[in-house]
Amino acid sequence: MRTLELIAYHVKLMLPYIGTQPMGDVCNDSLEDFKLDRLDDGVKNATINRSLEVVRTVMNRAARVWREDGRPWLSAPPLIEMLDEAAQKREPYPLSWSEQAQLLPHLPSLNADMLEFSLNTGTRDENVCGLRWEWEVEVPELQRSVFVIPPEFYKTNRKHVLIPNDTAWHIVQRHRGRHDEFVFVYRRERTVHKDRPPAMEFHRVGTMNNTAFQEARTSAKLPKFRIHDARHTFGQRLRDAGVSEEDRALLLGHAIEGMPQHYATATVARLVEAANCVKKSADRTTLLRVVNG
Repeated sequence: MRTLELIAYHVKLMLPYIGTQPMGDVCNDSLEDFKLDRLDDGVKNATINRSLEVVRTVMNRAARVWREDGRPWLSAPPLIEMLDEAAQKREPYPLSWSEQAQLLPHLPSLNADMLEFSLNTGTRDENVCGLRWEWEVEVPELQRSVFVIPPEFYKTNRKHVLIPNDTAWHIVQRHRGRHDEFVFVYRRERTVHKDRPPAMEFHRVGTMNNTAFQEARTSAKLPKFRIHDARHTFGQRLRDAGVSEEDRALLLGHAIEGMPQHYATATVARLVEAANCVKKSADRTTLLRVVNG
C-alpha cells in the first residue's frame, strides 16, 4: 500500500472489529470475525491480507518505533497470521482482442479509458488511478511524454518510466486539462439543479475494480478476467509480437539488476515502437485462445 487513501480504506474496514479495543489487547484472535465476515462476502485471501498487513504494521511500529517518555507503546508486537494466498491463486487470464472488443463497450467512458490504458502500458491498478501530471516528462524529439513514477508509489520501490504507446498517449491527451493533479478523475453529476454553480468537483479514482467493472465483466460474460489481467494481457501481446525480453522488462517495470531508471531519447523511441507492437499481435492472440479452448 503506497497511499494514505488505501491505508485509510483498510483502517475503516477494521474499525468495527478492533476500533474500541485497547492496543495492547489486539491480537490474532481479535481479527477472526473480520476474516470470517470478509470470506463470507466473497473476498479473496489476498485482499483480506492487505488489511491484516496494515494492522501488523501499526502494531510493529507501536512496539519498535513509537514511544512515549522513552518507552514503546507496546512491549512486543502480537503475531498477526496471514491467510494462505497460494491456495486461492488463479491463473492469469489475458484478454483476446475479440474479448477486449466485447468488454470495453460495457464500461462507462472513464472506466473504459483507464482499462484500455492499462492494456496498452501494463500499468497496475494503483498507478493508473494515481497517475499524476507532475510525473510527466516531455520528450520533445518524439512529440510526446513519459511518466516517471517515483519509488514510493511503485510496487518494487524503484523509479519506473512509464512509456505510453500511441493508443495510451491518445487516452492521456483526452484527459488533459480536467484536473491539476491526477490524469484520471471523476465527478458525481447533480440529479437536480444541474446548471446551478459551482460545478461538482473532480476526484481521484480509488480503484478500477469497482461496481462498474464488475457489472461490465458480468455483462460481457468474462467472469475470469480481473483488473490485474490487463497487465498480463500487455505482457503476452508483447511476447506474441516478438518484443525482446529486455524491452518487455523495461516496459513492464520488472525489477532486474542493472536496469536503468532513466532512458535516453533513443531508448524511449525504441520502447514506444516496441509498445506499439502489441497491435501486431491481434491475430496471434485470438488464435492461441481458440487453440487452448
